[in-house]
Amino acid sequence: MKIDPQTAQLLEREAARIHCPEFVTADPVQFPRRFDRKDDIEIVSLLGSHLAWGNRKMICRDIERLLDRMEGEPARWVREGEFESVSDEENIHRTFFGRNLKHFCRGLQKILAENQTIDDFCRRCGAPQSAAPAWTLAAAMNQQMAEANGGQSDSRCLPLALDSSALKRLNMALRWLVRKDGGIVDLGVWDSLTPAQLFIPLDVHVGNTSRALGLTSRKANDRRTTEEITAALRSLRPDDPTFYDFALFGIGVS
Repeated sequence: MKIDPQTAQLLEREAARIHCPEFVTADPVQFPRRFDRKDDIEIVSLLGSHLAWGNRKMICRDIERLLDRMEGEPARWVREGEFESVSDEENIHRTFFGRNLKHFCRGLQKILAENQTIDDFCRRCGAPQSAAPAWTLAAAMNQQMAEANGGQSDSRCLPLALDSSALKRLNMALRWLVRKDGGIVDLGVWDSLTPAQLFIPLDVHVGNTSRALGLTSRKANDRRTTEEITAALRSLRPDDPTFYDFALFGIGVS
């Protein structure tokens, strides 16, 4: 899809306006930025992005509460299984409960027991060679979670219908982990993937903005729409299409 010059200028202008240090203060990306160790950043990115749906103040409040439990050592908290002390019925965020958190963390614990970092796991599972790295990684993570939970799956953790899911929250985490912007917003600590391989984190607002701008004609906010929007944005920045995530966010808010 060819983006007309006026829309391209709008996307560039809005992305440049939003992509600044001030963006961090009210966004969930602030949480992994508190840490220096790669494994800590990975854990906070994956769990924090997983809670990133709904009201932004509520999202930040609930991630903060989760981090308080970890006492400044997220990777150790996961590796040593301290998450098992969380009550199954405790509400972590909206419809995500303690039992879901433990399911997710058992999978992450298994991955970290077999790999130095989750970046290493991403490399080993074949995501870098895939045309859709996020979906390949999600499938591999779902398998690890099931194996760590007695063969049981949990769609409250990562989506199971990967043929159709937009994988909004995982794509958000990957933007934080992979995209290298000199530390302005994203952290860029992963080496297994490149920014060129990232996909737009698609939610209702990004979908509506994209349709208004003619980046997609599809009505569903699903995988195919994510691929279509990202392909359009790659025509502007092949090496960094998710730079325009900031523009789509900013235009949607304004």
